[in-house]
Amino acid sequence: MSGEARGADADARDGGGGGDARDGGGGGDARDGGAEARDRGGDDEARARGGRRAQLKHTGLRPGWTTGACATAATTAAYTALLTGDFPDPVSITLPRGQTPAFALAVEELAAGRGTATAGVVKDAGDDPDVTHGALVRATVRGLPPGSGVVFRAGPGVGTVTLPGLPLKVGEPAVNPVPRQLMREHVARVAAEHGGTGDVEVTVSVDHGEEIARSTWNGRLGILGGLSILGTTGVVVPYSCSAWIDSIRRGVDVARAAGLRHVAACTGSTSERTVVSEYGLPDIALLDMGDFAGAVLKYVRRHPVDRLTVCGGFAKLSKLAAGHLDLHSARSQVDKGFLSDLARQGGADRASASRIAAANTGLEALRLCEAAGVPLGDLVASRARDEALAVLRGAPVAVDVICVDRAGVVVGRG
Repeated sequence: MSGEARGADADARDGGGGGDARDGGGGGDARDGGAEARDRGGDDEARARGGRRAQLKHTGLRPGWTTGACATAATTAAYTALLTGDFPDPVSITLPRGQTPAFALAVEELAAGRGTATAGVVKDAGDDPDVTHGALVRATVRGLPPGSGVVFRAGPGVGTVTLPGLPLKVGEPAVNPVPRQLMREHVARVAAEHGGTGDVEVTVSVDHGEEIARSTWNGRLGILGGLSILGTTGVVVPYSCSAWIDSIRRGVDVARAAGLRHVAACTGSTSERTVVSEYGLPDIALLDMGDFAGAVLKYVRRHPVDRLTVCGGFAKLSKLAAGHLDLHSARSQVDKGFLSDLARQGGADRASASRIAAANTGLEALRLCEAAGVPLGDLVASRARDEALAVLRGAPVAVDVICVDRAGVVVGRG
């Protein structure tokens, strides 16, 4: 079952920098497809040997598209039809990393009398074992008065947020921030091209979405009524543990061969951007760790570098802090009781600790501590560093840990 299928907040295999909702939020990013984005310089051969691109090359697996990309395509087609009377088929969109996939339309419904247009796209998850593969994602667009902007609604099969701790307010449709932004951008493009105002209501629905959502963790996170519309790059990269770990090892080997003394293991694109900003590291110093903290630490133990920075979302690194070396949501969970105990050590009173233990997500626990003046991010980063050093078993490697939130803001150092 895929990351998108299990998740409520970001595609774990999406190649992006969203949160890790499967872990209850608060993670800065998901696994990101690092090599594809690492075209800013450095050695081409080195880039080709590591990261996401290497994973796909080694496995031969076919990537697919997220529900967010499908919803954007459907929205683009529907709004175009609303303004012109014709549905573009196939409809092309531009993803955050510049890809321009084209989507065939499975549904075209123009209701001029009601002032609405609906388009539908069947999700193709590629070779990823995703329960949302084949789902029909629809977008219905209706014009609004000037100045209204883009308003999102949850149609049948799309959930509604009912608990705090996610990057959406309670009561909002479970259409995540990055897909919302992507849809806004495409609405604006269509409006500019065809003379619209860009003020529309977009209702996203997924056929049989409520049924499919029973195979996800949405209900546990308080997302009721259906699926989440997810994605940070729009691309679903099929998952292969062995290929991913092999790409990590190749990345360490390439960095060592290039004489680099400092490498960074990142959970995804958001944390990657953070370490580049913090340390100015070259591309070949960046390891696309994803969920495999143990794989990085054990290989670096045998093949040391002078310095290792571990950077990732707060929720994921809280699991490393608790002693988990596999950060995948199917194999480890954010332990709010553990976070509550850490908060007590950091000065939280009993009442605050109880609220943290009862938090819906890791993000909510972090925000509660920030409000109480408790440095939970630093405590998690410090404990994660201790766990990393324990795995390294005295190898001559200096370690520092950085926790980030969804926006890449540093929330903890250790």
